Amino acid sequence: MSEASALYRGEVMHRRLRPRQHRLAYRVFWLLLDLSEIDRLDRSLKLFSRNRFNLLSFHDRDHGDGSGTALREQIEALLARAGLDSGGGPIRLLTMPRVLGYVFNPISLFYCHHPDGRLAAMIYEVTSTFGVRHAYLIPVPPADQAVGRISQGAAKALHVSPFMGMEMDYEFRGRVPGERLELSIGGFDADGPLINAAMIADRRPLTDAALLSAVAAIPLLTFKVVAAIHWEALKLWLKGVRLRPAPAPAAEPFTIQTEARSSRLGR
Repeated sequence: MSEASALYRGEVMHRRLRPRQHRLAYRVFWLLLDLSEIDRLDRSLKLFSRNRFNLLSFHDRDHGDGSGTALREQIEALLARAGLDSGGGPIRLLTMPRVLGYVFNPISLFYCHHPDGRLAAMIYEVTSTFGVRHAYLIPVPPADQAVGRISQGAAKALHVSPFMGMEMDYEFRGRVPGERLELSIGGFDADGPLINAAMIADRRPLTDAALLSAVAAIPLLTFKVVAAIHWEALKLWLKGVRLRPAPAPAAEPFTIQTEARSSRLGR
């Protein structure tokens, strides 16, 4: 069992405020993977593998630029572009694993730490159902680093939902995962709050028994994620929420902020 990597079982919730109210909540589980421990987890766990088929698996190409290049190398390159030096501290990824070889992650989170454990930066890796991925790298201000507080904002750069426009800001609020995972994501446009989302879960040891229990309680997790996205989209359409045309993709697949900032809309 690893002290850094862990299993988190809980719930994802989403609420749309206008032009029609809409709410959803689903049970889910995530893995928090310290990038330095994945190979050891592959060797020690029977139900989890790296870059090969298993009941649950992690494939490097499912994240970053999709090339399969070592994720740590990719993340450190992004940090360097933002003028950040984590000093080789831990990088931990919160994500859903592949289930029987299939995965879809609407959002994955990279927690980038200094060697002494302080949180240096967050990377929010968002993937649309159209197969486009965009990462938002945001530094953590010194006052928040030691306590692991997350209070950040970013302008929307990826067309995620056909029911929302691009003129939006995101706000991220939470803390570094401990015994409990809590992260809220707010979406704001010129008229104010539009959506609220939350990820809430409890920490479990990353063992074969815990993994089997999670799969038994929430079978075919990643298949259900995609099915739920389309089901909820149908319900929004039936409620009369209009579709928005897809814009041209961003020039680069990542947004790099050189300093922490809150919502540009000032909400």
